[in-house]
Amino acid sequence: MPFALQPITEAFFDDAPVRYVIDVEVPAAPDHVWSEFTRQNTLDWCRALKKVTYTSAEPYDETTTRTAALAPGGVTLHEQFFIWDEDPAAHRYRHAFYAKDSSVPWLKKFGEYTEVTPAPDGGSRIVWKFAMQLGGVALPSALSSKISAAAFGTVKKDTLKHFSG
Repeated sequence: MPFALQPITEAFFDDAPVRYVIDVEVPAAPDHVWSEFTRQNTLDWCRALKKVTYTSAEPYDETTTRTAALAPGGVTLHEQFFIWDEDPAAHRYRHAFYAKDSSVPWLKKFGEYTEVTPAPDGGSRIVWKFAMQLGGVALPSALSSKISAAAFGTVKKDTLKHFSG
């Protein structure tokens, strides 16, 4: 049974009660990095995810939908993109989504923002923002921050390894 979540705007990535940002440079061209983030079964390099499937036909845009199954806990999210900007000439890309619903009742809002741009020394800079608001009784912020940092830390480590290898 899916539990409905509230939509978000871009401002939520800066204002959410729980936020985590991955800001890294990788030795891969922006066009390649973006192609990895926008292919079917993307993020298969992340241990924290079981499967991510685009449920809209290409070409993708701000109406694209996707389903993500997280590896630990069996959480499933149905995602709705609301930003999708591609500038291949400048090698600059970004997209963002919010979760429309979740298989667990404790999320009120969840969103993810990804930006890929050329890095100053070659390669790519990836800025990846995660934002959420928990529903009901929430963990103390110190504890939820540590849990989020551990979970998203594996995503960062796996992403660096994927694009560096």
